[in-house]
Amino acid sequence: MCPTKRYVLRLFISLKYITANVIDRNNGRVLVSASSVEHALKDALECGRSCNAKAAAAVGEVLAMRLKVEGLAEGRAIHANVEKEIEKKGLKNRTKVWAIVNALKSNGVNLVIDDSETR
Repeated sequence: MCPTKRYVLRLFISLKYITANVIDRNNGRVLVSASSVEHALKDALECGRSCNAKAAAAVGEVLAMRLKVEGLAEGRAIHANVEKEIEKKGLKNRTKVWAIVNALKSNGVNLVIDDSETR
């Protein structure tokens, strides 16, 4: 694996839920995760039938907080290929993907936006 892109942001967006994971590519483990399925977020958001960009931003903020607790926010670069995530999720979810990315950046996470293929 490429050591410069060790930590990678991966997103799962469905009609009802949003999940964001930071994965260690060296061993394939999920290090930190946040999801709108969690009771604390789910009750606060009132997503109803679908989650919006506000819910995505809340998931991004929780993920940033958990990254700080684990000590991964400032020192280590977390890579995100936004165009690839949007391509996988569809253009309808573009605002949700960017809401998560912007929430991570605004909360002090060292997020590196990659335009090239991550493999």
